[in-house]
Amino acid sequence: MSVFIDLVALLGRLLEPVLAESATAAAIVLFTVLVRLALHPLSRAAFRGATPVAGILPVLLQLPVFFLMYRAFSSAEIGGAANELLGHRLFAAPLGDRWGEALGEGGLFGERGLVFLGLFAVVAVVAAWSAARGRKAAALMAAAGGVGGGTAKPGGAKAGGAKAGGAKAAGIVAGGAKAGGAKAAGAKAGGPKRSGAGGGGAVAGLTAEQQELMRKVGGVLPLLSFGTLITAALVPLAAGLYLVTTTAWSVAERAWLQYRKDRAERAEGAVSGAERSAM
Repeated sequence: MSVFIDLVALLGRLLEPVLAESATAAAIVLFTVLVRLALHPLSRAAFRGATPVAGILPVLLQLPVFFLMYRAFSSAEIGGAANELLGHRLFAAPLGDRWGEALGEGGLFGERGLVFLGLFAVVAVVAAWSAARGRKAAALMAAAGGVGGGTAKPGGAKAGGAKAGGAKAAGIVAGGAKAGGAKAAGAKAGGPKRSGAGGGGAVAGLTAEQQELMRKVGGVLPLLSFGTLITAALVPLAAGLYLVTTTAWSVAERAWLQYRKDRAERAEGAVSGAERSAM
């Protein structure tokens, strides 16, 4: 833990000429960004794999860092010496403060209370962003499942201008035969281009019950993002800063990876369309 404290203290000293008493708080944010940058290759690999546990490994690897942050700003002594980090602040609030302590030192709208209210506002914005993206992804996946399961007809019959000898939707070959003409991301089906399901990968052949379950889960899971508010209210302010920074990074990182994936699929679809036109 002493190595961790020394690193945060060093970053704080580097930022102190610019940020004064809030330098250590900024150092925590910077430290969190460095941790997430180190974990980015894992996050990218998990996203490309599109597994049900995508992103879990980076979260698990962060848990020891979070617990270190919690301990560092909860302990009066580290290694037999006084914990120097406890004297640092974010504006008026000590980084070791919890919300309950802030309420006892001036109330909800006191100097310390306002710092926590600002933190909670940022957490709520990030949680709402995460929830909105989660709902959209679940809706697109359910819609893709309905399309993939309802438009492909076996036996080589034409459906909307595309041969359905076993449709290939988002790389999954249905019925063991390759599609005669349709990729889900950028292929012509009945004339117009289909854009796919937002880059998440279409799930072909979902039953109505499975689609309904996906819609229900998609409506509930995003709300778990707001559980971060409860955690931020219970842990020291420093740990809350780490939590909101890493959560915001996760949402932004996934949005960026999804954007790049969608752009690559559109480019691939455009190239395939140009090749077919040339033929």
